Amino acid sequence: MTFNAPLNPDDQAAIFAGHVVHKRLRPKRHALDYRVFTLLVDVDAIDAISRRSWLLSRNAFNLFSLYDRDHGAGDGQTVAEIARRCLADAGHPSEGRRILLLTYPRLLGYVFNPLSVFYVLAPDGTLETVIYEVSNTFGERKSYVLSAGERHDGGVYAQSCAKEMFVSPFADGAGGYAFRITEPANEAVVAVLLRDAQGALIKTHFRGRRRPMTDAALLRVAVSYPLMTLKIIAAIHYEALLLWLKGIPLTTRHTSPKYSSTPITSHEKG
Repeated sequence: MTFNAPLNPDDQAAIFAGHVVHKRLRPKRHALDYRVFTLLVDVDAIDAISRRSWLLSRNAFNLFSLYDRDHGAGDGQTVAEIARRCLADAGHPSEGRRILLLTYPRLLGYVFNPLSVFYVLAPDGTLETVIYEVSNTFGERKSYVLSAGERHDGGVYAQSCAKEMFVSPFADGAGGYAFRITEPANEAVVAVLLRDAQGALIKTHFRGRRRPMTDAALLRVAVSYPLMTLKIIAAIHYEALLLWLKGIPLTTRHTSPKYSSTPITSHEKG
C-alpha cells in the first residue's frame, strides 16, 4: 500500500492493535507476549487530528495525548520538526515527503515509548527512509536514521545498524540491530533483532491490525487495554526481576547523551 497526496482525513491517523512479543535466546531463554495498541499519525496533521477528537489532544491532558516533548530532545520542537531535522542532519531529503509516526500515546497523562518509528514516504508514496527512535528507562533517547532499502517479498524492508545506546542492564552496551518493517497498511509489523559478539541475543516484534481512529475506537481500546502505558513500564521492571531471578548477569551501564541522532546509510539486502 502507498499513501498519496493530497491527504484525505481518514489517511491521517489510525490505531494498530496487536501484540508485542519479546524473546531472549541466551544464556537462558525467556519470553513474553503482551497485548498493546499504538497510534499512527501524520506528523503534519496532529493538530487537525486532535481538533476532530474529544479524546485525543496535542500537548494537553486528555484520555489520550500526543506530546511533542515525548520525542527527540524534548526541547520545544514539534515532532514534524524533529523528524525533518533528523533527515537533514543525515543528508536525507524532507521536501515533499510525508512522515508518519507510529508511537504509544499518553494515556491519562503517562507514556513510556521504548521504540517509536517514523516512516518517511517519497513523493510517489513509497517508503524511502525510516527513523527508529529508541528510549531507555534512564531518560536517554536515540534516533537511528536509515534508508528503507529495497522492498522484499511480503512487503518487508530490512535495515541494520550498530547499537549505540545502553538499553538494558541484561544486554552488553555493544552490539547491533537488524530491523524488519512493513509499510503500515492493513497491518503493521516492526521487528528488531539484537545481536552481540556471540550472535543473536534478543528478538522483539510488534504486529498490529489497522483500525480507523475515531473517538468510539479510542474509547474501545482504552477499555480493552486499561492503563496500557503504565503497564508497559511496569512490565519492563517485572520482566527485569524475572531475568535477575533466573541468574542472568547484569552488565555495566554506559551513559549516552540525553538525545542524539545517528545517520546510517546502509541497509540489508535480504
